Parts: sequence; C-alpha cells; structure tokens
Amino acid sequence: MEQKIALIGFGTVGQGLAEILKNKKAELFEIYGYSYTIVAISDMKFGTVFDPDGLDMEKVMSEIQSTGQFSSNRMDWDAVETIRFCNADVICELAFTNLKDGEPALTHCTTAFQSRKHIVTSNKGPAALAYHQMKSLADKHNVLFMIEGTVMSGTPVLNLASGPLAGCQISAVKGILNGTTNYILTQMESGMSYESALQQAQELGYAEADPTGDVEGYDARAKVTILANVVMGVPCRIDEVDCKGITQITAKDIESAKAQGARWKLIGSVEMVDGKLSASVHPEMVSLTHPLAGIMGAVNAVTFTTDLLGDVTIVGAGAGKIETGFSILNDLLAIHKLSLPEDLS
Repeated sequence: MEQKIALIGFGTVGQGLAEILKNKKAELFEIYGYSYTIVAISDMKFGTVFDPDGLDMEKVMSEIQSTGQFSSNRMDWDAVETIRFCNADVICELAFTNLKDGEPALTHCTTAFQSRKHIVTSNKGPAALAYHQMKSLADKHNVLFMIEGTVMSGTPVLNLASGPLAGCQISAVKGILNGTTNYILTQMESGMSYESALQQAQELGYAEADPTGDVEGYDARAKVTILANVVMGVPCRIDEVDCKGITQITAKDIESAKAQGARWKLIGSVEMVDGKLSASVHPEMVSLTHPLAGIMGAVNAVTFTTDLLGDVTIVGAGAGKIETGFSILNDLLAIHKLSLPEDLS
C-alpha cells in the first residue's frame, strides 16, 4: 500500500528527506516493497501546498529555489490545518526545536494523533518534554510516535536498544551526544583557545550564531532525557537532569587531562544507581582506554552497559541533512513494515 506523507517544515531535514526519497525510490520499492507519495508540505517560510494524488516534487523544489515560495497547489492552510485536513497517513514533524515549551511541535503531534495519523520526527521538543504524554495519546488512537532521529540523527540509538539489544538489561547509557562541543574540545586539545575553536565551529556550520544550547549542554540534556524515558523506561523531566557545559574548561584543564592519560568530553549519562535513575550532562576526563576517548571532531557516540554483552559502543554522525533525513526514512520504513499483512512483512 502506498504511504502518503505530509511534511511539516521543509528546511534542511525536510529537503534532505525529499532528496533521499527521490534518489532511492526504485531501490526502496524493489527491496522493501515501499512506495510513497508526498501529498502535503507546510512551511512557515515557503507556505503550504497540497495535492491528494501526490505533489510534483521536482516542481516544488524548482519553485522554492527560484522564488522562495510555493505556488502550484498552494493552500491557505497553516501547519495544524494541513495535518488535520490532508489525506496523509504519516506526518513528518520537522519544524524547529523548542526546548522551553515544545511548541509548535507538541500541537502538531497532538493534532496528528487525534487525526489518527502517525508522527515521525527528529524534533527533540515533544520527545524530551512530553514523551509519555505523546506516546499515550498515540497508543490511544492506534498510531505511532517514531523518534529515532532525536538523539543521534541517523545513527541508530533507540532502535539499537529496542532491536539488536533486546533481551539485554541496559543498566547505563553514556555518550557524546553533541558534535559541536566535541569538535571544540578536539580543537582545544590541538592547541586552540576555546574562543577560537568556537569561532571555527561556527564558520564550519557546526555551531549556531548563538551557541548556548550546545556549549551549555542543553542540547545534550534533552537527549539524555529522551534516553532515560525511552531506553531506561524511567519517567524523567528535563529539569531533573543535572547539566553543566564546557565553557569553563581551560587550556590548563586540557593539559592536566593529557598528563593523566585522559581527555575531556562532554558526557551525557543515564544510569540506574541503587534502583534510582541518575541523569546528567557534565564535562568528564575520559581515560584514553575507553572507546569514547577516541571519538574526535563533530562525531557522536554512545556506550550501552548491558548484562549479557558488557559495554556496546555505537559511533556515527549526530547531525546533518542526509543523516537526519535517513533517520526519518528509517522510521517511515518501520511504519510501512508494520502495515504489511503478516505473510508479507
């Protein structure tokens, strides 16, 4: 059955997903029997377009590149109306992340669930601030809340815990969850000052003009909250995660770590201690013998501590247009597989 998709937000991730779907259309059908149409797109900058039979994505991309606006099949709908009235089965919620109150993404998700439409998102807001509320509402309406891209972009973390690591008891998850800070610390170790490393990260596009969310640990804190709720299965609010960023680390600290056979990393951690959840984001001196110590540059990594396999570490991209687009594709394929008759799945 053809999957009908609506995109809420058509920035970097949305365009990356559209590119992947276009380039892999034949391959996805041949290998997985997956076919799709994008029936609607709603974006604060470009406007809203809708065609119940599927948009001409070549024309859509041409329009925004030439005029900065959608024109063909344009509708006078906002994002909520698009979710409610379009004929999509799946809503890809790709709007901007807001870690203060989760809006507008929370409203987008709620509207989708009440309209009996699945949500696939890389937006950390709903997952970090209201995971159990969103999951319960999705379950109530017999749809799915798919959030693989919220922790390490396209690198499978949540799917790894629920899939290949199923059967293991996971007692801790510890990792480098923010590529910007890891890049800065890597550059500082090579002799750069914090200020110069940050400026370089901004020039390369790793850090925003306002880097607060990265360097103060707030981005990693949201991801730790998601890991606590989803992987550890323990209710955790974002304000319960102890959080400290990297802004106070000096060149002297870097040299001190080297002398002790270690290097600084901003570590997000969730762990069960005496039956209680401990969740934090802190700079830590990581021994050079630990797999996380070798993760350099704008790369992410997570180590799962399990009862049956010991420590299992996965390393990969934590951001990027195509990488995050892949996480959305992966969840779309999971929904497709679940919708197949048992003899075909």
